[in-house]
Amino acid sequence: GCKNNLYVNFMFILFDVFVPIFINSSFVLQLKNRKEALTDEINKDQKLIEKLQNIDSLEHYGREKYNLKKDNEDIFIIEYESDKE
Repeated sequence: GCKNNLYVNFMFILFDVFVPIFINSSFVLQLKNRKEALTDEINKDQKLIEKLQNIDSLEHYGREKYNLKKDNEDIFIIEYESDKE
């Protein structure tokens, strides 16, 4: 009845007040850092998407990132010893 309701409400108040006090601040900091990193990555990807709307930029990106080529082309990839490390 009324006592059980009062007990449940009291427990929720204790939970709401004391649990945030005991949350590890390093965990919160990790979440904030992860959020910032993901936001930066999203912004970078949005800029890339905008850039790739231009067909010349899209072709350049495909050539650089995925070694794509036209049918009548030969592509030679030169790797230097310093690049292998």
